Amino acid sequence: MAKLWFKFQRYFRRKPVRCFTFLALYLTAGSLVFLHSGFVGQPAVSQNQANPAAGGPAEGAGLPLLGDSHLGGGSRDAGEVSSIARRYGPWFKGKDGNERAKLGDYGGAWSRALKGRVVREKEEERAKYIGCYLDDTQSRALRGVSFFDYKKMTIFRCQDNCAERGYLYAGLEFGAECYCGHKIQATNVSEAECDMECKGERGSVCGGANRLSVYRLQLAQESARRYGSAVFRGCFRRPDNLSLALPVTAAMLNMSVDKCVDLCTEKEYPLAALAGTACHCGFPTTRFPLHDREDEQLCAQKCSAEEFESCGTPSYFIVYQTQVQDNRCMDRRFLPAKSNQLIALASFPGAGNTWARHLIELATGFYTGSYYFDGSLYNKGFKGERDHWRSGRTICIKTHESGQKEIEAFDAAILLIRNPYKALMAEFNRKYGGHIGFAAHAHWKGKEWPEFVRNYAPWWATHTLDWLKFGKKVLVVHFEDLKQDLFVQLGRMVSLLGVAVREDRLLCVESQKDGNFKRSGLRKLEYDPYTADMQKTISAYIKMVDAALKGRNLTGVPDDYYPR
Repeated sequence: MAKLWFKFQRYFRRKPVRCFTFLALYLTAGSLVFLHSGFVGQPAVSQNQANPAAGGPAEGAGLPLLGDSHLGGGSRDAGEVSSIARRYGPWFKGKDGNERAKLGDYGGAWSRALKGRVVREKEEERAKYIGCYLDDTQSRALRGVSFFDYKKMTIFRCQDNCAERGYLYAGLEFGAECYCGHKIQATNVSEAECDMECKGERGSVCGGANRLSVYRLQLAQESARRYGSAVFRGCFRRPDNLSLALPVTAAMLNMSVDKCVDLCTEKEYPLAALAGTACHCGFPTTRFPLHDREDEQLCAQKCSAEEFESCGTPSYFIVYQTQVQDNRCMDRRFLPAKSNQLIALASFPGAGNTWARHLIELATGFYTGSYYFDGSLYNKGFKGERDHWRSGRTICIKTHESGQKEIEAFDAAILLIRNPYKALMAEFNRKYGGHIGFAAHAHWKGKEWPEFVRNYAPWWATHTLDWLKFGKKVLVVHFEDLKQDLFVQLGRMVSLLGVAVREDRLLCVESQKDGNFKRSGLRKLEYDPYTADMQKTISAYIKMVDAALKGRNLTGVPDDYYPR
């Protein structure tokens, strides 16, 4: 034996390349054995799920998500999810060793359903659970946008994303898929059939195989609700002079939202008002300003051609905004003569300055300028961006500057103030993701965010204090008030700018207030990035600014600035 080993050793001393080759093969074989152990588990598939005719759980347009989210680009049946479990091996299993896909044995289904109901009761404020519904890849129950996340899907995440896009319903399926829609186009089934746990929320039910757990979203975000391409505006009382307020009227015995919206779109009107069996089209005007919304129950008469939608009554109209652009406030130009005064639109970064410029340009018809130059904003239509800030050709000048010398260069100012918690996050997103982009998860979790708060939070306070101290004629506008009551607050801003604007033009601005300067809610952080020390520091700055405002007989900061 020793002689044989000696010969073997001498052979490889003479042939070192062969030695290394055999060693590499040995290591490769060992690795393959190790990897194989992670792929042997395969979840069982019930007959119903394995049958391709039953349809898979996912089909629809994917939406961008954070982190490990996966986009759904086509139909996926139970077999595909089974292959996911095989492909990713042990990490696809829970702590108890059971596959997260849960495609086979549904033991404890009723237990999970009961746990899910407890969570549903907590969800009542933002959404109401209405039942388990059949779903089919060939004919979806909810036909709006959809997205998937096979690691972090939760009920709230699905609801929030659907509500952000203005949908009435949110449905969860296969524990990881979210569907949005304006109406449910499927039949109700037994609660026991919605029996799959949410991937990102233990103990909560997120539908089942070809089954949707459906929620009706509450009306907190009604202003953004949609029906197809139309935006829901609310329920309103019939205007006094109907023919002047809404000049086009058509009788529709078989009324539906689609038919009325299509009619008004064809006639090129931005408003479609449903009044039972009549459809009215027009513009928002002082005769029909859409400011005094009524209880939606007053409009709750079902459409004759649609089971799940309201079509209003002869006295109370359901109003939608069509995709027709209201051109009454779209004309913009430079000032016809050089202005003798420079008016600042001053704000801390992230306080909504770009959005405020958009509103001012629509309301006045004149371009706004900037203390800086941003090519991306110029390309988006802010033509005053290229002018020198002292050119006198723009209605006001964007600036984030503070300090006595810079402030005293202006003859007057609109000072836009925003909740520092929101402003800091908005500016951090802009800094690392652009004007409507988002900072990466690594930036929030890395050293960048604490350092940013440490440097920028004091500036939020000193910026306001400096403008209050050195500004010659300062109009304070709170970002939150501008969002809540745009008509009144924008009227104040325009008045300071010295431009006479008709109310109808301001109403036109209201209907196009967002422009292209709003971030999607899809990538909202799912945790509070502010530590206790950060909150303590920022709260002190809020109190400082609040005291300074009240010391000048101005309204203090809004209540929602603190406490957190």
